[in-house]
Amino acid sequence: MPDPTRRTRRALAATAALVTAAAGAAEAQASLTLYNDGRVLVRREFPLEVKRGDGQYSVPLGYVDPGSIFALDADVQVTAGRYDVGTDFDSALRRAVGRKLTFRNGKDSVVAEVLGVAPGRYRMPDGTITFSMPGTPQFPAELVTIDPSFNFSAQSAQARRSLRLGYFTEGGGWSASYQAVLDPKATTARISGTAVVNGGQLRVANAELQLLAGQVNRVTNTYEMREQAMRVSAAAPMQARQPMPSQEKVGEFHLYTLPGRHAIEPGIVTTVGLFEPASAPVAKAFEVRGNIPWWGGLPQYGDEEEVPVNVTYTVTRARQTPLGERPLPGGVVRLFQPDSAGRLQLIGESAIDHSPAGEDLKLDVGTAFDLTAKRVQTSYVTSRDTTGGRRRTVATADYRVTLTNAGEEPVTVDVLEQRGGEWSILSSSTRAEKLSSTRTRFRVTVPAKGEAKLTYRVRVVW
Repeated sequence: MPDPTRRTRRALAATAALVTAAAGAAEAQASLTLYNDGRVLVRREFPLEVKRGDGQYSVPLGYVDPGSIFALDADVQVTAGRYDVGTDFDSALRRAVGRKLTFRNGKDSVVAEVLGVAPGRYRMPDGTITFSMPGTPQFPAELVTIDPSFNFSAQSAQARRSLRLGYFTEGGGWSASYQAVLDPKATTARISGTAVVNGGQLRVANAELQLLAGQVNRVTNTYEMREQAMRVSAAAPMQARQPMPSQEKVGEFHLYTLPGRHAIEPGIVTTVGLFEPASAPVAKAFEVRGNIPWWGGLPQYGDEEEVPVNVTYTVTRARQTPLGERPLPGGVVRLFQPDSAGRLQLIGESAIDHSPAGEDLKLDVGTAFDLTAKRVQTSYVTSRDTTGGRRRTVATADYRVTLTNAGEEPVTVDVLEQRGGEWSILSSSTRAEKLSSTRTRFRVTVPAKGEAKLTYRVRVVW
């Protein structure tokens, strides 16, 4: 037999969704700011007859953080409030404790008193008590909250015909997506940026939409918002070319205000261009990253291993250039290059952090096909150092990196070693460049269809 509890939950969820949609269509002006971490700051104006002085009011808010609700008007103060979030089956059942409900089971029905929940206890007409729900409960309307509402007391310095409230909710979010198209010689890229707005569980009609880029500190709230599944839906129909968002700095963050007003619906993904496409110089590089442990001892190992040759592209964003003057929100950069017939092909993608104006972008896009690298430890010696009464271990090891190039042109490969603590390069076949106290680089030229060998000696103390 179908589970009556599950069937009732589905019915309540469907009812709540329909009522929420109707409320969204009828609501007044709304303004939203979406954050990268999924928070949404909502500013809404409710058509309420607000009297001067103290008054009692109720507005439907949906699922919100009740501790974040505040009045947007300076002469209005929310003095007390009660947020009723229970729209589900269990909440309705809790409200029914101490009351008699009609339970239906097929064509039969029975009236039983709800004595408690978790575990459920029901007093049957003959006085017996059962822990099993005797059927599908029929809830009176006053026990079912269709849309979470905020019932509150407010004090206003003057009478007004609307009330503006601000609050935080969850479920929406946005991220940046970039497309970088290389020229055939891979020396210049034309870059465009798009804001990808995910409505999540939000449903707001005719809303002003703003996107805040940056990592805003967040304190974990003891109130847990209800989680709802986020589905991926078909995108809205493409519209004619729209104006680009305006951008401004707010605090230490960057705010993008989208032109016009927008409808936000659950599961619908909207894309909006962030800026006009701009070109910038690009430099390709190859890197082999070392495997010396960052901390602790330097182990001995004798097996030769193949290590990846990573491909990177650095986009130069000089100031006083269209791309260099723009702060870029964190997101994903997809890199394309045309083939011999001019068709664009994806050759890699890389995540970037929030990047201020003038900061270059380094894109890690994958590993090289025609370049290979093999690394082996060729010698290993340790000794004890008791200088100054301290007992330390000193290890000296030799390494050989063999680079092979199957391509038609010579290339330069950067071999990098990184290590914390006391360490140094004692000797090397190619000049060692000390980039910092923890990073050293060797630049090795590998001939076309040939190979090159790099050898170096490392001293590590721990």
